[in-house]
Amino acid sequence: MTRFRTALAPLAIALIGLAAQPVQAAPPKPVPVVQERQVASAASACAPTVRGATTNARLTSLFTNYGNDNSRLDDWTGADGTYSLKLPGGKELWVFSDTFLGRVNPDGSRPPVVEEGGTTVFLNNSFAVERDGRLATIHDGTPAKPTAVMPPRDDKHWFWAGDATLAGGVVEVTYQEYERFGTGAWDWRWHRNVVARFAPGRLNRPISVHDLPSGHGVAWASGILKDGGHTYVYGVEDLGSPKYMHVARVKGQSLLGQWEFLKADGTWSASEADSARIMSGVANEYSVSRVGDGYVLITHDTTEALSPNIVAYSACSPAGPFTGKQHVYTTPETSGNVFTYNAHAHPEVDGPGLVVSYNVNSFVNTDHYRDVTIYRPRFLDVTFG
Repeated sequence: MTRFRTALAPLAIALIGLAAQPVQAAPPKPVPVVQERQVASAASACAPTVRGATTNARLTSLFTNYGNDNSRLDDWTGADGTYSLKLPGGKELWVFSDTFLGRVNPDGSRPPVVEEGGTTVFLNNSFAVERDGRLATIHDGTPAKPTAVMPPRDDKHWFWAGDATLAGGVVEVTYQEYERFGTGAWDWRWHRNVVARFAPGRLNRPISVHDLPSGHGVAWASGILKDGGHTYVYGVEDLGSPKYMHVARVKGQSLLGQWEFLKADGTWSASEADSARIMSGVANEYSVSRVGDGYVLITHDTTEALSPNIVAYSACSPAGPFTGKQHVYTTPETSGNVFTYNAHAHPEVDGPGLVVSYNVNSFVNTDHYRDVTIYRPRFLDVTFG
């Protein structure tokens, strides 16, 4: 099995809730999940009502045109992950996980990856920078031999990107490290969380990489929100099905500060072992954003297997509790081998509503060659009453 297939397939399986090897870490303490009926009335006053969702034409066109442009052959033609961060000076940083670089054929297909005898480069992570309506791909290495911006320690490890934040002019991007421990198709597992720090003027490689809390099976990379003097970090305890939301926070701007973890009683603890299962039904990637007087959690609905539905929950606090599940959008791409996943918001991106992205993928690897549109993000404008 090639490097492309061994890397991409496990991610797809993990994201849709089918279990591979379990996380090699002590599980969080078994605490009860906060039930919606206990707190729905308290949160109702802060709950924005979803009015509708429409395609964001600007971003859809931007990435379609850029991905199909063959003026460079070491640039982006498709990816998943799709986090974003406003950089100093107004540029937008787009953070991607598994990424295709190379040529798009006139019929909308792409050549196979280099590891399978083609010319398409496959990286486990990359950036794109948007400025004045134009995109530019960021990778390390050379144009002839691109490499990931977050390099693995060896060929048995790789990094997938999470959300990002800005701290004192430095870009901090969360990553999850995965490791392979055998030769079988599913002989891989989540290993740890890290944060990589990048200079905005030199994004092709990190200045430094630092360990984040990783001792209790929570991937701290799902989403980040700055609010009230804290940086909130949202994580997922992925048991395949169910998946549980966890919440942590750091005082100030940088993820290198002292972490606190939300307990089941609503208080905070300095021990990750006290981190509570706040709710189930979130995806591996989700977001919490300020909307009006409240906070909105956007996620794919993982209470349903392979769900095409994007949903929203509301809260009066960035730490929840999140209640009042609302339907946002049903992804039209979901059919046959094609599935969608990991919807989350981009509150710093201008739009008529809250900009939300989601990813599209296929269980059949050759579909990514046949149709480049399958492995590209989609963008929505979600409006609220």
